[in-house]
Order: sequence, then structure tokens, then C-alpha cells
Amino acid sequence: QVQLVESGGGLVQAGGSLRLSCAASGRTFSTYIMGWFRQAPEKEREFVAAISRAGIRKRYADSVKGRFTISRDNVKNTVYLQMSSLKPEDTAVYYCAADPNTSWDGGEAEAGNYDYWGQGTQVTVSS
Repeated sequence: QVQLVESGGGLVQAGGSLRLSCAASGRTFSTYIMGWFRQAPEKEREFVAAISRAGIRKRYADSVKGRFTISRDNVKNTVYLQMSSLKPEDTAVYYCAADPNTSWDGGEAEAGNYDYWGQGTQVTVSS
């Protein structure tokens, strides 16, 4: 069992930056693939980024590639999402999630593979 707590959301102007953090409880953080997803009003939850257990491999949605960077600190049990060049269409509730089981083979973008989820943090980008 792991508990995830996101922070760092807020209101930012288009073109600005934010860094989201997700702190995990427990001593097995390094055994989870970690992902970030987002959900805008009246839209389905969508994949944003994922990072492998050791932090070596990363995957991004096309919509954020080149603007967002995922990273993790397995000592601090924290995963980060650095967001730059933000656009109004990035406005959403952002969730971090932990996947204890999936191999790094494409399944890391599938929300159904993640067993644990945070409560979400709101990111609003004004135009």
C-alpha cells in the first residue's frame, strides 16, 4: 500500500512554469513505475508522463513533449513534473499514480495499470 500526495498546482499565465511534486509514503517507492495523468473538465483522464523505477526511462504524451519533464528522487520518495511553456489547454487536475506491476513496455501510459492514485492538484493556465 502506498499513499500519494500531490502539491505545487496553482494559477499561472500562459508561457509560465510550474513544478508539481508527488510525495509517496512507504519504503517501496523505487519499485513503482510512476506516472502523471490529468483530467480537464468534461474530458477523459489522459496520460501525461511516466518514469521507470530507476528513473532512466521516461515517456511523454505528444502534447507535452519538449515542455514537461518528469523526474524522481528515490531517496526522498518523490516524483516531480516540471512544466514549462504552459498553455491554456494544459488546465486540468493533475494526478500522480504508482504502478507496482507493469513492465516498461508501453503499459506505463495506461491508467488501468496504476494501482495507487493521489488526490490531484489543480493547474490553471490563463491566456
